[in-house]
Amino acid sequence: MTVFVLVHGMWHGGWCWQKVKPFLQAAGHQVYAPTLTGLDKRQAERYDAIDLNTHIQDVVDLFEAADLRAAILVGHSFGGTMAPLIADRIPGRIAHLVNLDGPLPEDGKALKDLVGDYWDLFQKNAVDPNDKWRIQPIADWTFGVSGADLDWLRSQLTPHPLKTLTTTITLTNSAARAIPRTYISCNEGATDKDIAAEAVRFNNLGWHYRHLPTGHDAMITMPEALASVLLALV
Repeated sequence: MTVFVLVHGMWHGGWCWQKVKPFLQAAGHQVYAPTLTGLDKRQAERYDAIDLNTHIQDVVDLFEAADLRAAILVGHSFGGTMAPLIADRIPGRIAHLVNLDGPLPEDGKALKDLVGDYWDLFQKNAVDPNDKWRIQPIADWTFGVSGADLDWLRSQLTPHPLKTLTTTITLTNSAARAIPRTYISCNEGATDKDIAAEAVRFNNLGWHYRHLPTGHDAMITMPEALASVLLALV
């Protein structure tokens, strides 16, 4: 049996993995999908001090409370950015890191530095003057989801703590850098040339490369295919 810890991204919650979990569990594995502080059912924890370290500690606390070891840590989007940061704190508990379509972290930078023009978009269009410590979901973003799934997705999204994007990233643990890692790109519409170039880039950065021909929220749009990629890492 392998332990999978699935970390959601911005605006999401542990609920976003509900289509993937059954495939992993049916293969005999244990699955945890925590919701990070201030999101989804934890919205009541609306203190303005929530930052990236809060969310990293949420997952570290889960590992330590449940005494999880040799786990495959999977992060989606900004959760994927967080995965190496979590490993930096507890490298001995993690067997493999997976970044599902998220920015790669860089020491000394913040998430806002990794998303380019999106940071300006968030500040101009997704910060309510009456709620300046959170970034509201952007109404016309679909994350590649459609139909009834999109209706469900939009009903679940909640504002995201802004300071998680402004916290400086620190990567100092050499033991964490030795953990095997896989990057899964969601690249619907990409050409073979684009995919090959992307594979080279991530391989050069130390990431095994896989891709799924779908939109950003592959755990909703291609859950079985995503689970197959994850199971191949066991």
